[in-house]
Amino acid sequence: MERIFVDPKIHFGKPCIRGTRITVQSVLELVNEGITFDEIIRDYYPDLEVEDIRACIQYAIALVAAEDIHIASVAA
Repeated sequence: MERIFVDPKIHFGKPCIRGTRITVQSVLELVNEGITFDEIIRDYYPDLEVEDIRACIQYAIALVAAEDIHIASVAA
């Protein structure tokens, strides 16, 4: 996770890739669209490395894994 950082002064504290102002969300949206890692680097963010994109995915997985799920019981 050393590739991801949060700074309240950059993008209102949204997680970014270290050394850039590229948000994790922006990268994940491209991945979600089915754009390959190579295309993301070539066509959108030439300063990134494949490991940066993988770090974004790992960051998202870690967030979901740490999330508390609260299920409200419904009275019958």
